[in-house]
This record gives sequence, C-alpha cells and structure tokens, in this order.
Amino acid sequence: MSTSAWTSVPHDSPPRMAASGPAARPRYAPTDFVTLLWRERFLMLLVFVIIVALGFAFATTLKKSYTAQSSLFVRLGQEYVYEPRAGDAGRGAVPTTDEVIQSEAEILGSGALRERVIRKIGFAKIFPQLAGKYAGATPEGKRVLIAEGRDAIGKSLKIETAPDNSIIRLSYQNDDPEMAEKVLNTLLEEYLVYRRSLLIGGDNTVLQRQRDIFSQKLGQADAAYQDFLTSNDIGDFTAQKTSLTQLQASVEQQRYSVEAQLQDRSGRLAVVEAELAKTPTESIIYRDVDMSASVKLAQLKLDREGLLARYTPGAQPVQDINAQIAQLERGLAAGRTGGEGARRSGPNPIWQTLASTRNDLRAEVAALQQSLTAYAQQSQSVNERLLRLAQLEPQFNELSRDRDVLSSNVRDFTVREQQDEAQRQMSAETSDNIRIVQRAVAPSTGKSLKKPVLLLAVMFAGFTALCVGLIRMFLRPGLQTPASASRTLGMPVLATAGVKR
Repeated sequence: MSTSAWTSVPHDSPPRMAASGPAARPRYAPTDFVTLLWRERFLMLLVFVIIVALGFAFATTLKKSYTAQSSLFVRLGQEYVYEPRAGDAGRGAVPTTDEVIQSEAEILGSGALRERVIRKIGFAKIFPQLAGKYAGATPEGKRVLIAEGRDAIGKSLKIETAPDNSIIRLSYQNDDPEMAEKVLNTLLEEYLVYRRSLLIGGDNTVLQRQRDIFSQKLGQADAAYQDFLTSNDIGDFTAQKTSLTQLQASVEQQRYSVEAQLQDRSGRLAVVEAELAKTPTESIIYRDVDMSASVKLAQLKLDREGLLARYTPGAQPVQDINAQIAQLERGLAAGRTGGEGARRSGPNPIWQTLASTRNDLRAEVAALQQSLTAYAQQSQSVNERLLRLAQLEPQFNELSRDRDVLSSNVRDFTVREQQDEAQRQMSAETSDNIRIVQRAVAPSTGKSLKKPVLLLAVMFAGFTALCVGLIRMFLRPGLQTPASASRTLGMPVLATAGVKR
C-alpha cells in the first residue's frame, strides 16, 4: 500500500555544496515546524496521554486537607519588664510591641511546644497511619517518631504576624477537621502554660540563696558590732556622741558665763575694798546743843517787861537790864555764848554695809572660782571622751556601714523574693496580656490539590510532547521539506515524488 505524502528521498547525509566544503545544516522556517510536528503527532499524542494519565492517577490519591484557624491578642506584660536581680540599673526597661510579638511567635513555633501537644493528645491520635509502628517501637524509636511528628506539625502549622499589629494569626492543616481543631486548640492551651514557665521561671531559689548568704554575713557583722560596743563600754555610739557634744557645748557655755560673773564680782570687790579703806569705822550717832544763853536772854526780856510796869523807861533799873540784854545779844550774835552739849558715837553703818558687801563678793568670787575649776575639769573630761570616740569612730562607721549595707541587701532580696513569688503565682493563674481572640473550630470545607495537579499534569504533558516531537524532528536524517531543501542547498526544488512507506 502506498501513500502520496510529500517527502524527500531518504539518504544517509545531506548533499554537499562542494567537494571540499562542510556538510550543509538543514535550515527551517516556522511553517516547516508546523508541517514536521504534524508528522510526529502520533508520538506526541502518545506521550501526552501517558503523562496525563499518570498525573490523573496521582491526583486521585490526594485527599482533602482542612485548615483550622485561630488568633491571639498580645500585649506587653509584667514578665517583659526588666527587674534586675541586684541593683537598679536598667530597672523598668521594656521591649517594643514588635519585639514582644516576635518573641511570642517564636514560642508558638517552638519544637518543645509542639512536642507537648503530641504528648498531651497522643501520637497515635494525631498520626493514625503510624499508630502501629509507634506502639511497637522501642523508647529510642518512639523518640525518633515524636521528633518526626513534631516536624510534621511544624510544616502544617502557619504563624502570621504583621508590623505594628498586636494580633498573631495561627492556622493548622490536617486531613481530619476535628483533629485540626483539637491540635490547634491544644497548642494554644499548652502555649499559655509553657510561656509562663519559660518567661516567669520555675522558682526563686537564686534570690533565696543570695538572701541566705547576706543573712549569714549580716549575723557576722552584728556580732562584730556588738563586740565593738561591749569592749569599748558604749551603749549607743551615735546617741553617746550626740549627748557628749551637747554636754560639751553646755559646759563651755556655763564656763564662759562663770568667767564673766567672776570678772564682774572681782571688779566689784576691788571697788568695794577701795571704798572700805577710805570709810571710817565709827561715826557720831547724836549730840546736844547748849541753850542757856538764849533762855537767859528771854528771861531778861521778861524781867525788863516787869520793870517797865513799875518804872519809866529811863529809870536806872530799866537801863541796867537793857544793858544786860544788849550785851547778851551781842554775845549770842558773836557766838561767844554757845558751847557743846552731850554727844554719842558708834560703828559707821556705811562701813558696815561696805564690809558686808565685800564679804558677800569674796564668797561669790570663791564660789565662782570653784565652779570655774569644776567646769574646766568637766570640759576636759568631755573632750577626752569625745577624742576617744573620735578615734573609735572610723571603726564604728565601717562596722555600721557593713551592717547597714547587709541589712539593706537582706531587706531588698526579701522584698524581691516575695514579689517574685507573688508575680509567679499570679502569672501561673492568669495571663492578662495574652487573650485568645478566636479559638479554632472544625473547618466545614476542605481544600484539595486535585485540580492544580491535573492542570500541571496537562501543562507538563503538552510541554513534554512538544519537546519529544521537536527532538524526533531534528533527529530524522535528510531534508524533510522541499522548502528546507531549497534553503539548505541554495537551489530550487523543481519536483517532488511520493514514496512507499
């Protein structure tokens, strides 16, 4: 049976342009590709059908996958506030919101958390196809299977975050919608427990151990402090020093006052003694005056009046008595008739007063001198005690400083230990900064890759069939079309003949 297909005559190699020239390479035009590929249509169709059939067979093995979704709202919590173990450097420093979100996302995606989920739900329930293998495996084999299951959950778990957004979105894909829901919800529950143990810590033994060390050192410091006070006969160093300082000031003030009083009394005593030396010891108390001449003159005047009653003024008796009166008056006027009467003398009261004042001043001066001596002795004693305390003060300050520092450290570590314990207890009961916005629910619809796989299989089959056709076309010997022969040999093709297949 023969066909009338237009073909070139087969030969081993294309004709040469010249005897010494190189072999001519076939030259094709776009229209030649269509013609030549059509000749290979059965081979291309066979390849296409085989690949599509394989892709369809593979797509039929794919199952639907169900994706459960949930979301978390994350805020800055107390566990992210920096609290130094010792000192106050950096206290209260907090990370940014994005840093907190990234930290929580890392915790959600940690392998330890996925392993906790597997152990809580059960490896056989999450991976039923490996249940038999897990049941018969050794402890080491089970550990390997759990590690593989942890990686498998990590591949199916998707965690999404966005900048400047406090929401973390989670999704988990599984062939069973109920298991997808259960795994994701268990992951959230275990995450709330795991993050607390991770961020808060298990106990406060470090703080307690450090507090015990400081307490032991404080006991030693207290013993040294008490030995120092006992050996130096001091009850309260600060109070004793304060009282001695006040006593010194009081003694000095009183001594200055006594010195001023002593100078005043000594000056007054000198003045009194000087006045006493100039004052007589006795003075006249009283004396009498002789009045006989005046009495006699009065009597003579009375007698003259009596004579005048009997005689005339010119009578001799009257003239005699007038002469006596005149003589007596002249004597009184001249003071010839006066004389001293009786008089009495005694101690001078001024001298007595001055002497009494002198004695009082001498007594005051003596008393002030004794007081001044006593105050000087007290001042010297107080100064000696203050100097002794001043010599002991550096040692006392060192002991007090060590004691106060250790006491402050014990108090601070006790407070921090209690605060840390309260914080851990509160954090163990609740996570106020982490809120579950949406819990996972069993998805009602699933997704399958059958259509994408079939589409890719068709596309790959078409591409492969085309490649096979091109390879077959280029591997055929000879010049396949008249136009290609004309372009390759550089001469026209005048006729073509049919061949038998």
